[in-house]
Amino acid sequence: MKVFVQIPCLNEEETLPAVLASIPREIEGVDELEILVIDDGSSDRTVEIARELGVTHVVRHARNMGLARSFRDGVDYALAHGADVVVNTDGDNQYPQDRIPDLVRPVIEGVADIVIADRQTATIAHFSPFKKLMQRVGSAVVNKAADTRLPDAPSGFRAYSRASLYRLNVVTEFSYTMETIIQAGHKRLRIASLPVTTNAKTRESRLFKNIFHHMVKSASAIVRSYLMFKPYMIFATLTAVFGVLALIPMVRFLVLWLVHGDSSGNIQSLIFAAIMSVAALLSAALGVLSDLQRTNRVLLEDQLERIKEIQFRR
Repeated sequence: MKVFVQIPCLNEEETLPAVLASIPREIEGVDELEILVIDDGSSDRTVEIARELGVTHVVRHARNMGLARSFRDGVDYALAHGADVVVNTDGDNQYPQDRIPDLVRPVIEGVADIVIADRQTATIAHFSPFKKLMQRVGSAVVNKAADTRLPDAPSGFRAYSRASLYRLNVVTEFSYTMETIIQAGHKRLRIASLPVTTNAKTRESRLFKNIFHHMVKSASAIVRSYLMFKPYMIFATLTAVFGVLALIPMVRFLVLWLVHGDSSGNIQSLIFAAIMSVAALLSAALGVLSDLQRTNRVLLEDQLERIKEIQFRR
């Protein structure tokens, strides 16, 4: 049993030593524990410090590629080097690395495919009330889209089984956290949650400029992921809305015409109804095409899973 702990880093020379020092070197039931640092275009001594502190596995980006790409490249490296479980933590020392044994335990025991740490955001002192609210709303939206019940969907402190990583495909460029949950939920992977207490804040997030930037980026990732798995829900809703908007003025026009025998002055209602009818038909057509595209995506992902199994075969 081999566990890889991967640490995406961007200029983390100050906090990386504390992260590395707090990672357990032995876990019950684990034969090998390796540490992997993903340097996402750092301009400081992040890599040098990692090597000085004994890290032998390093993936380097020549320039900043983003958290999602760092996660994906780290996973590919870990799988290529025989990882059975991949743990993702952060280089800013936000997460309690001493809980890694508890995080991987459900995966090792085969009762979960993915374990996500619950930061219990309502108790984090440096989170503003608005940010706490947005965290709850974000988790609720993701749970709705993924058919899951996770208290802290945005948490990046996670453990993944090798088999689950074969089935997950990160395509977003912002953050993998929301997308992987939605994919895992629809692919019926077993997801567990582990309550943890986060460490004191060391710096501001470099993933987003402010909470509103984070909301926009997260919403975009959620909608795109949802469209991949349930496009018919969105387009069926649009079809129904446009259909109702077409039906109301059309019925009004017909009632006035049949009862009063005069349609003068009401042609605009008929024109509006015609426009809404066309929009409803287009939404229905796009729904059919999107669902066909979803079927094609499922087939392609099945092939990609087989390719990964062959590519990373130990």
